[in-house]
Amino acid sequence: MVLGMSTAASPLPPRSPRLLGFTLIELLVVITIIAILAGLVLSTAGYVQKKAARSRAEAEVAALSAALESYKVEYGMYPSNTSAGSAGSKILYQSLAVSNATNNPTGKIFFEASKSIKGDTNSLTDSWFIDPFGTSYEYRSYSTATNNGTNFFDLWSTCGGDTNSSNWVKNW
Repeated sequence: MVLGMSTAASPLPPRSPRLLGFTLIELLVVITIIAILAGLVLSTAGYVQKKAARSRAEAEVAALSAALESYKVEYGMYPSNTSAGSAGSKILYQSLAVSNATNNPTGKIFFEASKSIKGDTNSLTDSWFIDPFGTSYEYRSYSTATNNGTNFFDLWSTCGGDTNSSNWVKNW
């Protein structure tokens, strides 16, 4: 028999109360891991929200383009506007969604505007279409009354004011 060893299994000695908790380093490692995982989740959530807004803008541009085609069938040309910006969006709104506007003499509604796409004003003559990013849709028409081959329009969203036009949602 070897000195100091017994043949019977000896239970482990009880741990002191000082060794029962976590060390500061263990806590810092766990907190760091949780912070990294939270950062990954939040960045992914932001990406998903932006992707959803872009997808919604694409669907709204397609719907507005279809409404503009219906307007052209009714009147022979697109709503007249030569400058882009919120003024173009107001003309677009008045032509497609307001039955008593000067740009819509027959009073036909071409596009039913929901609260999510309508500008936050109560005045029908001062309303416009807004994209999911909170900026107005841009609209420019190249229609002429004589229809001499220049009968088309541009409709786009700058996706929150992005200056790079390759990132815009467009109908062209």
